[in-house]
Amino acid sequence: MFHIIRTYLKFIYASKNEHGVHSPFVFSLVTKCFYDQKNYPAYSILKKYRNVLLQNKNTIEVTDFGAGSRVFKSNTRSIAKIAKTAGIRPKRAALLYRIVNYFQSESILEIGTSLGLATSALSLGNEKATITTLEGCPNTLAVAKKQFENFGLNNIKPVASEFSNFFETQIENYNWNLIYFDGNHSKKATLDYFELLLPTISNETVWIFDDIHWSEEMEDAWEVIKNHPSVTVTIDTFQWGLVFFRNEQPKEHFVIRT
Repeated sequence: MFHIIRTYLKFIYASKNEHGVHSPFVFSLVTKCFYDQKNYPAYSILKKYRNVLLQNKNTIEVTDFGAGSRVFKSNTRSIAKIAKTAGIRPKRAALLYRIVNYFQSESILEIGTSLGLATSALSLGNEKATITTLEGCPNTLAVAKKQFENFGLNNIKPVASEFSNFFETQIENYNWNLIYFDGNHSKKATLDYFELLLPTISNETVWIFDDIHWSEEMEDAWEVIKNHPSVTVTIDTFQWGLVFFRNEQPKEHFVIRT
């Protein structure tokens, strides 16, 4: 907890709003997407999706292949509590929706479905897109799949697989415009996925890394990613790190309050 508080204070000190941004690309993203105040109809669907899960008192046995949980001490977990404590927050879900809507990403990969709270935002952001979402725990994915069906989110392709296994066997079959990394929050896994997925990038690729300040390990991974020669622009929003590979952009790192 002390690490998060200290890191957040550093973030607040370093962060800027749109007035401190001199890159036209980033300025447009911040003003037209990050700070977009429109009340989109999709927000009410995202709220209903969450509320259904919050009212689900059933428990499931969770298989955790990631860095573990700071909340749960047992692998037998309440669906409602997973949604409340481990799922993407409403404000972030709305921002994720806006990012997909802004870039109109057509092929999206999500690493870590959980109960599908973020997946639903990806799906609604561009209903013409194809979303491939990976989840290592079959019981968790079963709950998410039922939610997708009940809410008519038909552009989602759920895949039950350990992430590394999928990347090693399936990566050549895909070309993703946007990747949302929300799986194993460890330095090694994050950097392994980063390297494995680099062959899929294009000039328009958008990558979003969740929990970049979750631990000192994740902060180390974020620094490695920022300094990689293929990366030109990064945006640190504290919760997320956005990564771009735009050849025409000078290498710049932004810290933006959202």
